[in-house]
Amino acid sequence: MTTMTLRTVLIALAMGNAVAFTPASGRGRVRSRAMMSTNDLYSAGAAQQQGTKGGQQVFGGTFSQGSGLAAPGRGRQMTADSTILVQGGSLRTWSYRSPLVEQVQVVLSTEGRPLDADIELWHGPDNTPCKMRVYVENGQLRPFSAVVETPRGPNTVAIRNIGQLEFPFAADVYASDVEDPSPDCVSASATIQGGALRTYPFDTLVDSVEVLLKTDGRPLNARIELLQGPNNNKEVIELYTEDGFDRPFFCILETPGSGNVVRIVNTAPVEFPMTAAVVPHSINEEMGMGGDGGVVLGGDLAW
Repeated sequence: MTTMTLRTVLIALAMGNAVAFTPASGRGRVRSRAMMSTNDLYSAGAAQQQGTKGGQQVFGGTFSQGSGLAAPGRGRQMTADSTILVQGGSLRTWSYRSPLVEQVQVVLSTEGRPLDADIELWHGPDNTPCKMRVYVENGQLRPFSAVVETPRGPNTVAIRNIGQLEFPFAADVYASDVEDPSPDCVSASATIQGGALRTYPFDTLVDSVEVLLKTDGRPLNARIELLQGPNNNKEVIELYTEDGFDRPFFCILETPGSGNVVRIVNTAPVEFPMTAAVVPHSINEEMGMGGDGGVVLGGDLAW
């Protein structure tokens, strides 16, 4: 009889404890769902993009609290579901596992603030066949757009915002509808010896230009500058590619306004020449049909 009584008391105590802990466990589940919904701000664009681009793209990296999805105000149109906001000092990666993805396009922009980024291509452990440092004075007026060759996958594109926390930028990497050099750009290639430079001035009618750099299989080290005025760098790209034939570099530079000059510098030794082509990409017809032509008035205007 005593044993039956003790067993009844123990069962009652166990049931009471279970009931007492039920609300706490429920709160824990609600809290987990809330955390998951916050993280979905970063993964929603990745899941939707995987459905639209063959499911070969995987997002990763570190990011700062408060990052979300944003779209630039000017330049190439990017959808909010594929654009990632990269805060200052954070890293974002796009991985492509399929060997069928042979090139991807990288588009970076801001809301008018400066853009300072490191872009690397990871191919295997401790192997970085392509990397570049990008600086843009105004990421809204001149968004950065470049094509990165990714042969023999899997490959990972890593983008790091090396600017301060106050200077985030929007990043988008995609493998579909990648822009290719025009026939004029391919046929206009000229050799630049190691340590030499070449400048390409453009008229006010030119809104953007194509830049194509490649070698005969040797490493490619170059510096691309967009100047507007004497020694006034609007955009600077420092580029390294281990094989300029297998991984040529192609980008599109926005050139609004007048007095735009593209300067290409071969920073490699004289034993490593390269070929470069810089041609207009888009022409502003309205500028030639009554625009101001970039005229700046000066002098004593007040009498």
